[in-house]
Amino acid sequence: MHAAEQFQIYLETEKRYSQHTLLAYEKDLSQFLDFAELNNDKQLPEVNFQLVRAWMVDLLENGQSNRTVSRKISCLRSFFKWLIAEGKIEQNPMLRIRGPKVEKRLPQFIKESEIDGARIEQLFSANFEGVRDRLMFELFYQTGIRLSELIGLKNKDVSANSIKVLGKRNKERIIPIGKALFEIIRSYQQLKPDGPDSQIMLFVNKDGRKLYAKFVYRKINTYLGSVTNSQKKSPHVMRHTFATHMLNNGAGLETLKELLGHANLSATQVYTHNSFAQINSIYSHAHPRGRKK
Repeated sequence: MHAAEQFQIYLETEKRYSQHTLLAYEKDLSQFLDFAELNNDKQLPEVNFQLVRAWMVDLLENGQSNRTVSRKISCLRSFFKWLIAEGKIEQNPMLRIRGPKVEKRLPQFIKESEIDGARIEQLFSANFEGVRDRLMFELFYQTGIRLSELIGLKNKDVSANSIKVLGKRNKERIIPIGKALFEIIRSYQQLKPDGPDSQIMLFVNKDGRKLYAKFVYRKINTYLGSVTNSQKKSPHVMRHTFATHMLNNGAGLETLKELLGHANLSATQVYTHNSFAQINSIYSHAHPRGRKK
């Protein structure tokens, strides 16, 4: 078994990366190995920083964005760090590599006025599919869960005041829910059809089969298109919206970190930029010395 295959097993079994991340790493690593024309593990010690830099230049010259190249370099860093730890190579070619500068992008979110409860309720019908779609929409907004976490929810994960979510690297967390949201869950459960997946999975289609990611994405994209002109309309934008609205209404960073399932606080702090923009706007209009003329 080649080192690249062993590395993938390591990422899956020990690091417990998601399938999405595993596929991205596999693609990035394969692309580099093809560029370097490495056909066996004996050639890995020959890789030097000049070769890695040549790959970076080739990617950028072929139109890859700085962000994409930075992600690919991150993959190589992990790979060569693992090779060193396994004793497969002695020199790490990544130590002298600096990725291209990447501008930080502020998370896009939906305004509170656009996602008003009464306005949202009018979007959904009272039949099974309408109630199910409303429940998906409300769960994204009221809990901030990821798309993969939503479609992975099981019936046993739901209680009257919380849901249990299986997040990245199989880390579980408990997210509180309100009475109104639980009432939507109960309404959905009463309308839920029987099917091969209905007894286990929370979310199913009209045939009782588990939902898939593209289906949920399209649904949320369509509903958000009815309430906002925001360029991005996706479940992840709903997650950003949840986080931003929580901070704007007084939630602490540590609490938000636990609710979102972030591994470290730095991932959560990006939302403070959006929150500060809201605070600055309020200050500018409310304080006598800060009012905009």
